[in-house]
Amino acid sequence: MDSKSIRKTFLEFFESKSHKIVPSAPIVVQNDPTLMFTNAGMNQFKDFFLGNKVAENKRVADTQKCLRVSGKHNDLEEVGIDTYHHTMFEMLGNWSFGDYFKEEAIAWAWELLTDKFNLPKDRFYATIFEGDSNENLDMDTEARDFWLKYLPEDRVLNGSKKDNFWEMGDTGPCGPCSELHIDLRPQSEVDKKPGRELVNMDHPQVVEVWNLVFIQYNRLANGTLENLPEKHVDTGMGFERLAMAIQGKQSNYDTDVFQPLIQKVAEKAGVTYGKDEKIDIAIRVISDHIRAIAFTIADGQLPSNNKAGYVIRRILRRAVRYGYTFLDFKEPFLYELLDILVNQFDGVFPELTGQKDFIAKVIREEELSFLRTLDNGLKKLDIMTSAKTGKIEGATAFELYDTYGFPLDLTALIARENGMEVDEAGFQKEMEVQKNRSKSVGKQTTGDWTVINEGDETVFVGYSETESMTQALRYREVKQKDKTQYQIVLEKTPFYAESGGQVGDTGYLDFGGDKIEVVDTKKENDLIVHFVKKLPSKPEGVVHAVVNESKRRLTENNHSATHLLHAALRKVLGDHVQQKGSLVNDKILRFDFSHFAKMTEEEIEEVERIVNQKIRENISLDEKRNVPIGEAKEMGAMALFGEKYGDFVRVITFDRNYSVELCGGTHVPRTGNIGMFKIVSEGSSAAGVRRIEAVTSVEAEKFYKQKLELIAELEEMLKHPKDLKKTVENLVKENLTNQKKIDELNSKQAGQIKNQLKDSARKVGDKNVITYKGVFPSADNMKQVAFDLKREVDNLVLLIAAEIESKPMLTVMLSDELVKQGMNANEIIRKMAAAIKGGGGGQPFYATAGGKELSGLDEALKIGTELVEAS
Repeated sequence: MDSKSIRKTFLEFFESKSHKIVPSAPIVVQNDPTLMFTNAGMNQFKDFFLGNKVAENKRVADTQKCLRVSGKHNDLEEVGIDTYHHTMFEMLGNWSFGDYFKEEAIAWAWELLTDKFNLPKDRFYATIFEGDSNENLDMDTEARDFWLKYLPEDRVLNGSKKDNFWEMGDTGPCGPCSELHIDLRPQSEVDKKPGRELVNMDHPQVVEVWNLVFIQYNRLANGTLENLPEKHVDTGMGFERLAMAIQGKQSNYDTDVFQPLIQKVAEKAGVTYGKDEKIDIAIRVISDHIRAIAFTIADGQLPSNNKAGYVIRRILRRAVRYGYTFLDFKEPFLYELLDILVNQFDGVFPELTGQKDFIAKVIREEELSFLRTLDNGLKKLDIMTSAKTGKIEGATAFELYDTYGFPLDLTALIARENGMEVDEAGFQKEMEVQKNRSKSVGKQTTGDWTVINEGDETVFVGYSETESMTQALRYREVKQKDKTQYQIVLEKTPFYAESGGQVGDTGYLDFGGDKIEVVDTKKENDLIVHFVKKLPSKPEGVVHAVVNESKRRLTENNHSATHLLHAALRKVLGDHVQQKGSLVNDKILRFDFSHFAKMTEEEIEEVERIVNQKIRENISLDEKRNVPIGEAKEMGAMALFGEKYGDFVRVITFDRNYSVELCGGTHVPRTGNIGMFKIVSEGSSAAGVRRIEAVTSVEAEKFYKQKLELIAELEEMLKHPKDLKKTVENLVKENLTNQKKIDELNSKQAGQIKNQLKDSARKVGDKNVITYKGVFPSADNMKQVAFDLKREVDNLVLLIAAEIESKPMLTVMLSDELVKQGMNANEIIRKMAAAIKGGGGGQPFYATAGGKELSGLDEALKIGTELVEAS
């Protein structure tokens, strides 16, 4: 059975059991402070487990895109090395929200695997929770009894709390789980050692196939457990492992999920997969990583230098590095694999098909960028190994890892080839420092909810109201670093929670005269949470919730202008333009969109003209709520890739022939309220993505006022010339002419200094030593002199202690021959810099330093001279 048929059979089976088949949530998580990526099928259903929402469908099933790269679930460095870890994977799952429980979940799992997929019944083992006396939890005898209907007693195994008690996090819903493992070894190996002895022992052919989680408890912040009012089922089955079992393979990578990618990479490299372990690892890394890279970009997460974007950049760079080192790929290659992925997932995940060209261009640009960085890193390693110092410091090895993407093993390998070693303990110390820094920044302690009034979901009334009478349902304390805040949930609220690029509302909550400032409003999953700095003395009564209306209206101006801008960009640049991110607040709007060229001045002016025309037309807002998603798409509403939409959506229209979008934000009733629109900048945000920042209304007025004031000031300074533009142009030309003359004089002076220094060289052993203390015209002139002397003087040691624009500056230049003998400009400059109360660095042959103490130049030169003469 091929993988497409496996997926189809799973979904059809649960559809026959009255489950609603729902689409995968985006792999990039929004509105959940605990996650960057979807790492399990249950993530999109957390609100149902937490009791924040009531499920419309009590039974659902899906195939969910997941990503695991760190933490207890995975380690990126293991992916590709073994044959069963992955970054991106599909999680097949079925859920019950207060409906069926253990008996049905176990029965259907057995029926699907053994009857529909025809997997051998005598190769399965089930594990059940053995209980935990510390938690006062009994063995899950209920699950055990149900499994004994299908399996003999010796294949129903007890499991520890670590393996068989599932928890969402430090707090929240949890419960015992029951895992199904399958033994895929040849019969000859089974005869030697029973599979029961290899369950949960990381054996590559005795693997967990399906985990059935029975959610029946809630973990409180103090560590205790309480029973949930409703019991739920949450199951997850790794699609790739299931394919391995059904297709009779010994590795996930041998299935038709990965083989098309593997064979394509092998063909491009001119190698055969399965002949050389190092080459096989490289091919597996690439075949795995391209999936993670493509899906995250499709869902809106571009590679970057922080948070989720940095995770994707690391994955991409790891793939490029393996291709570069082991397959000799010196040009971009990952982007060429997109066609295979699109074909594999056509009809399953349409976001790949719809954005193939965009994804490919982003990946190619990232590859080009890193290949240049990789080359620079190798050059840095070449310099260090040529110095023959015997050891590469831990801090340097970590810089190669963190900045250039060099794993420690690669640095160590190159070092060994050059008779050197790496300070691995120092590397691990630097790694710990970075990890601890990350932990301390994000460490947050969240208390349990204190219930004030009974109620489930919060009703949002902010589309039509900016204040309302309501009551508080619950609150909790949140601590981060030394800062304590409180979160309050209301029965109904006019406060808009940050979402879709629009910032959260601020305002206040009036508890019978006790006014509490609301500093922010956010969503936690779909729960609207109000952030306050203190709690009211009596939170039980009626609450007057009041939004900062002025800020809200200005924010609405910018949000509606974003819709007008999006439509204008598509008219001017083409239909390939798609939103890739936005920020909307009361001061500015920022809009990221797919486009691969810098916009011309003419294009920017035309976009501005169209938007301002639509503002002057004073178009009325056409807002439709609870529109079936299919009907909305038939209306032409633009849906954004990476956004999670329900069965019913909200459609915002400003002229049905101009702008129709799915949107949950707040908007102006008429476009005339926006006043005016002005683009203040346009530039690159990421590979294949441009960013526009613009202002409207009051901020646009301020923008033009500042420009007019600047013109008035210039006219005043220039004595009110008849032609201001021509006068400024003449001044610029005159300045350029004068600067050219100054540069020529400086260059001439530097040349004279160079000749003077060359003549002053003195022999110290086999070294030609030149020292100089004096004034240099500029740092660039000093650098030029140093490099000129390096070319003209053999075995050069140059020490310069200069005054440049009344500040001390040091330079050390060494010939390549002396560097090979062990001299290091970096080490010399650091010791010299202490005399001028400064610091600096550079490369083994050339280093510079600046400082604060001009009077220390003589001492600095003395220190450098003594070091050179002693070497």
